[in-house]
Amino acid sequence: MLRSPSQRDLGFSILLKKYGEQLYWHIRRIVVSHDDAEDAMQEMSINIFNGIGGFKEKCALSTWLYRIATNEALHVLRQRCNFLQSIDSLGESLTEKLEAESHLDAKSAEVLFQKALLQLPAQQRIAFNLRYYNEMPYEQIAQITGKNVGTLKTNYHFAVERIKKYLNEFAL
Repeated sequence: MLRSPSQRDLGFSILLKKYGEQLYWHIRRIVVSHDDAEDAMQEMSINIFNGIGGFKEKCALSTWLYRIATNEALHVLRQRCNFLQSIDSLGESLTEKLEAESHLDAKSAEVLFQKALLQLPAQQRIAFNLRYYNEMPYEQIAQITGKNVGTLKTNYHFAVERIKKYLNEFAL
């Protein structure tokens, strides 16, 4: 347990040094734009700093950090929605952000793959990202998202199928 403010500051700095880049890319895969990812990172950092003293070790520290990062990324997406709009309907606007920020050819395999991901509902995309990019076991993803393992396996399976379908339709 970190007792003094200087210990907490040091611990916080070490956490961000170790996990900051991973958490940034996790958030960025959800929100797409760098500016939105920076906003979510800032809020995430504040939540981690304020909450680290209350961390109870009921899960791994990385799981706790990813849960906060995921929640902040989803919060940023929700802010982009109209009153009756679902975050799942943001795919087209997120695709536009991807194209605006991408330094790659719009028809490159990497951009097509990212566009395929953006067509997924948010929960499928999060499950896919954590499993594919971060190679997390379903049990850890369940702790991050609050979903059960069976639901996550189904989300991942449907995500893979939808990505394959998209790539088959739009591949050169």
